[in-house]
Amino acid sequence: MTLFLALAICTFAAIFFWRRHTAQKQRDLLQSRLSDAQRALISRHVPMIDKLPPETRAKLDGKIALFLDQVDFGGCNELDVTDEMRLSIAAQACLLVVNTDLWYGNLTTILIYPSAFKSKNITHDGRVVREAETVRLGESWSGGPVILSWADSAQGALNNDDGHNVVLHEFAHQIDDMTGKTNGIPVLPDGQSLAEWGRVMAAAFERHSSDTQAGRKTVIDPYGATGYEEFFATSVEVFFEKPEPLRRDEPQVYAQLAALFNLDPATWDA
Repeated sequence: MTLFLALAICTFAAIFFWRRHTAQKQRDLLQSRLSDAQRALISRHVPMIDKLPPETRAKLDGKIALFLDQVDFGGCNELDVTDEMRLSIAAQACLLVVNTDLWYGNLTTILIYPSAFKSKNITHDGRVVREAETVRLGESWSGGPVILSWADSAQGALNNDDGHNVVLHEFAHQIDDMTGKTNGIPVLPDGQSLAEWGRVMAAAFERHSSDTQAGRKTVIDPYGATGYEEFFATSVEVFFEKPEPLRRDEPQVYAQLAALFNLDPATWDA
């Protein structure tokens, strides 16, 4: 046996056993349960989680455990990241995928600012490049990181019925990006029609844009009129925080999101 062949076999074996170990570790984490202290902290800071059906709440524990094992949290502007921050953000992010096969496989980093932060926005108009600073509550980059204002993340989680939640919004963008493009068309589960999704969401976006331009009040935030990707993200916020008004005003949008997430939050308070 040549040295090259021996090295190749050893490398293959190492990769095989590493992947098997990783897969087993993920399965173990998904079957794990958070401590009573962790569950109490989540209930206190993310009250929406207490609305979940018992079987869904049990699955959420494992998703949170896997998320915390995978993702590193970094504090910006001298912010000390606490367990409260990690658990609050992880619980909200995992709520979006708790009943699906979707997962944030490429996400390894979340950066947290104490409050709203400045971000450079570069636009191209023909041969002219413009750069401007904007104040943001959150950002989602393709494959990560996700960047969040803790003040707004905490407030958004506590006010769980106002339709505004920056964590849900930014992680909706992460889900949207799983296709390779952030364009308002996420990876759909088997059985959900891409053509029907496109028809429903495009028509709803046009209605929303028209209502926004006319100054009419809408259940979805006016920011959703800035593009299909923002319409999707703002609709996700409302789906979880104001499900009954969304189901009443935009029943087909609600039905599409319910199929995507395999959840029916309008029934959680019933």
